[in-house]
Amino acid sequence: MTKSFMGVTSHDAEVPEPQRENSQVRVMENTVTNAEKYFGQFCSLLAAYTRKTARLRDKADQLVKQLIDFANTENPEMRATVRNFAEDLAKVQDYRQAEVERLETKVIHPMKLYGAHIKQTRAEIKKFKQVQKNEIKQLEKLEKLRQKSPSDRQMISQAETSVQRASVDASRTTHQLEEMIDTFQKQKLKDLQKILSDFVTIEMVFHAKAVEVYSSAFQSLDSYDLERDLEDFRAKTHGVYGHHDARPLKDTTPSPTVPWSLAGQSTQTAIQSQRGEEEESTDHSAEEDPVEDLTGQGQTPHPEGQSSPV
Repeated sequence: MTKSFMGVTSHDAEVPEPQRENSQVRVMENTVTNAEKYFGQFCSLLAAYTRKTARLRDKADQLVKQLIDFANTENPEMRATVRNFAEDLAKVQDYRQAEVERLETKVIHPMKLYGAHIKQTRAEIKKFKQVQKNEIKQLEKLEKLRQKSPSDRQMISQAETSVQRASVDASRTTHQLEEMIDTFQKQKLKDLQKILSDFVTIEMVFHAKAVEVYSSAFQSLDSYDLERDLEDFRAKTHGVYGHHDARPLKDTTPSPTVPWSLAGQSTQTAIQSQRGEEEESTDHSAEEDPVEDLTGQGQTPHPEGQSSPV
């Protein structure tokens, strides 16, 4: 009764030994190949997702600046309303900055680590295949010797010893590889679960805080007193210059429930300190977005670096 390198006798299964060995190797190789393919795609797409999120944050910062500039040209009620809205929008971008940083740390970085794991596992599979080939080679050598020189007991005995040694080596290597593949698969599944859970948690936290701030922004816009602004505007057009106090700006100090500490900074200071360098890099690398033509005259956008007429 002959044992295979897996410790399975020829009577234990109907599948021939070489076929069983090759099938096992294919399963191992497919496991590693699929991990390499899909984890690589996940990493690439999540990195692009994070870059797009950072780009959205930068564009929103530019919008905040334009809103504040616009507010300074308007009547008191609209000025206060737009400024409050800009402050809320800037606060959302602070949360978005934290979202970007957490995605890079908790999602993208762990994905990148799988490159080294996959490389190591592939090397072990390659090593096993070499050991397997050596075992087959020794078996073939013994079989040829038995056919050509059946009476040469010394040579046959040496060949049998070589086969036994190769089989032991193959069995040991197989056991080690099985354990490694099992550990690899288990860790892969656990890591993927954690990475995706972290991704969802990061997104939920951001969107929950964004909804909270946007709700405040909506209330501010909804309470805008149009008639009061029109009254002030009509008074000015008739040469009556006076003014009234607009609604005060909202307190922009973050609440204690904010998951990222932003206290002690004004919104504009927070934007500059957290994202100044990245905005500068983005401005140099990305093309300037064209200014939408609202005049109906079909004018082309001004080239980058030239100021448009006021």
